[in-house]
Amino acid sequence: MDFSVLNGALASKSFDRIADICDNLMLQVAAEGVAFQDEWPFAIHLLGHIYVDDINSARFLWKSIPAAIKESQPELVAAWKIGQKLWTRDYAGVYDAIRGFDWSQETQVLVASFSELYTKRMFGLLLSAYSTISIQDAAQFLGMSEDDATNYALRQGWTVDPVSQMLTVKKQAIVREQKLDPGKLQCLTEYVFHLEH
Repeated sequence: MDFSVLNGALASKSFDRIADICDNLMLQVAAEGVAFQDEWPFAIHLLGHIYVDDINSARFLWKSIPAAIKESQPELVAAWKIGQKLWTRDYAGVYDAIRGFDWSQETQVLVASFSELYTKRMFGLLLSAYSTISIQDAAQFLGMSEDDATNYALRQGWTVDPVSQMLTVKKQAIVREQKLDPGKLQCLTEYVFHLEH
């Protein structure tokens, strides 16, 4: 089986393409009637769906994997544990699932990249949902110690009140740039001119 496209995406750290590549390869080999399940990189496939936040596809993939393969691949079970925590919105549990397994060299970079991306997503969620948040809650959402979460928030421009142990969120200014294409403006001008005359 040719996994060169998948290996290329992993090597170039194009993790957002992994799920699509795996889905297409799986359809291709299934259409050819090739027995592929024993050598299929199910953990990487599952992590690819998790990386792009497609938990429904990850669930369907998990359900389609034979029980014998699930039992023989502990890394696959560990990847699914991340998916389960995402499904139940157990934010701290996601980080526990990531840290709770000794990932293979093949998946380690993908999992580390997902962890970083997930932290950014959670920080964005905190940014949009809170004006103040306790350091303890922020640490839980970000999967960090309280000191690390405080330092992370301070680097993002937030402020901390040491007495109340609260972080004050610094809202980002929304910049909307309207691009005006001269060709579209000319077309609109001609259209209005035509209507008036």
